[in-house]
Amino acid sequence: MEGNEELGNIKIADEVVSIVAGLAATEVEGVAGMSGGIAGGIAEMLGRKNLTKGVKVEVGDDECVVDLYVIIDYGNSIPDVSWNIQNNVRQAIEGMTGLDVIEVNVHVQGVHLPETEQEELQEQEEEDEKEE
Repeated sequence: MEGNEELGNIKIADEVVSIVAGLAATEVEGVAGMSGGIAGGIAEMLGRKNLTKGVKVEVGDDECVVDLYVIIDYGNSIPDVSWNIQNNVRQAIEGMTGLDVIEVNVHVQGVHLPETEQEELQEQEEEDEKEE
């Protein structure tokens, strides 16, 4: 983004918009983390250090489009969490940068299971493999 003011130019890097979007998305209750994409059929969950990972932005002169790749905590309503992500990201970007947010596309890449359910699921898969 570039702005021309009386005192000079204002430039906001795409990466800044990505960081704002990533932070806003991870603040939403029910978001387990951002996804770096699907590798071998398994979504890789990224920590808070990689705030621009799982975020793709296209920034124009005064507007932007955001794509977010997220992992949702098990037990949450995926549509509700997705709508909350869209609203939070839109408010954060518009409030901090002044850009108009045209779209916030949420791509749910996986569901994060609690530790105990993951262990039970793995045990069940191992038992199924032994029976075959």
